[in-house]
Amino acid sequence: MKSFANQESSNLLFRRYQGNPVLTSAQWPYSANAVFNPGATKYNGETLLLLRVEDMRGFSHLTIARSKDGKTDWRIAPTPTLKPSVRYKEERWGLEDPRIVWLEDQEKYAITYVSFSTGGPLVSLVLTKDFQTFTRFGALLPPEDKDASLFPRLINGRFVLIHRPIIRGEAHIWICFSPDLKHWGDHRMLIPVRPGWWDSHRVGLGPPPIETPEGWLVIYHGVRITASGSLYRIGLVLLDLEQPWRVVCRSDDWVFAPQESYERVGDVPGVVFPSGAIVDPEANELRLYYGAADTTVGLATADMDQLIEYIKSCPAHQREG
Repeated sequence: MKSFANQESSNLLFRRYQGNPVLTSAQWPYSANAVFNPGATKYNGETLLLLRVEDMRGFSHLTIARSKDGKTDWRIAPTPTLKPSVRYKEERWGLEDPRIVWLEDQEKYAITYVSFSTGGPLVSLVLTKDFQTFTRFGALLPPEDKDASLFPRLINGRFVLIHRPIIRGEAHIWICFSPDLKHWGDHRMLIPVRPGWWDSHRVGLGPPPIETPEGWLVIYHGVRITASGSLYRIGLVLLDLEQPWRVVCRSDDWVFAPQESYERVGDVPGVVFPSGAIVDPEANELRLYYGAADTTVGLATADMDQLIEYIKSCPAHQREG
């Protein structure tokens, strides 16, 4: 049974920034329909977001915005940062939903993103040192696949990737491993949907996994089909540090859900889609950047100690049915 106290505390973990939404298409230096689902990292002492920008044809590309405090006074690149490349045919219909990690072994930033090919969406990779010059690795896995991120360090000598394939119409979160960022194997289902629950239809990774002394903190979105369409909400998972295929805890309750008007009204109503997170160690604060209704960018914050305390209080097994 879910305790009322636990459910009540889950709704208080994240606090919306009062200046939300922090980025909208109205701020853009060129014509854009929507800006949402950003990857996030710290670079040169600033917050750097790599945002999905949908143009007036319905195709997406990626553009950088920078801020000293990660909340205000955003400096937006005057032109797209990453556009579809004619050399990479899988990018024909756009680039979407980036996640950014600093790869310790490579001493480079790794950006995983969705390439929308004629055969469906798939996961692609690009590496950069300075967010000016980019080296494309191309597609990592075949379609249909989305919501992918590398772990920020090697585990047992291998790169680790979380992703979300569609198999027989099922949309669970998977994990796989690689010696070289090109050849992927040891595929395992990691976080399944839960029939009847708030995350019953599909689940997908939010920001890249966050390393803590207690384990890898994973923020994910869950989707439930309702009478008025899909409803996206957010849950938490804790993975073992050295065996990341092992789920330590998973939240029963969602911890963040569409509530404000900018999350309920937009191109896709009822969506909070986290894709970037930055931990401020001095403030012990997590800044979570998310797409709101596939239209704008929102920011929510949480105390890291409270997040870890909460997820450790959740069930130590994956519940079914």
